[in-house]
Amino acid sequence: MYRRTFLLLWLPLAVSAQADTLYKCSDPDGHTTYTNQKTNGKNCTILSQDKAVSTFTPPKARASTPTPSDFPKVSSDAQKNRDNDRRRILDDELNTERKNLDEAKKALAGQEAIREGGEKNYQRVLDRLKPYQDSVQRHERNIEALERELGNLR
Repeated sequence: MYRRTFLLLWLPLAVSAQADTLYKCSDPDGHTTYTNQKTNGKNCTILSQDKAVSTFTPPKARASTPTPSDFPKVSSDAQKNRDNDRRRILDDELNTERKNLDEAKKALAGQEAIREGGEKNYQRVLDRLKPYQDSVQRHERNIEALERELGNLR
């Protein structure tokens, strides 16, 4: 009795993992079997038949809306002027960064040539040079970014 109750409780869980249809079959001796496979030699009836349920509804296609006639438009000459102004500004910034990089490199070289008497520990030399090295690296990164930006212009 306990075995049959146990099977009846767990069978729906096992069947749901394996198949979509559950059959109740009886053999000629009167034994009842619950299975997910229908066999020819048994008197089987369908207990449940699960069907795939789709909860997804496709999105409705949106009609494309034309640009309003009163939408502000920029003339091609005005856009070219804007692009030229942007290119000029970026070129000016690039030239300034190149000058700053040259100055930072000179300052770093000047600091590398100096050996102070109190810096017997080489880590102190590295600590003193670190801000100058950071400045050089910062200007190099700025130049790379400006050159990339100039390359992206039309």
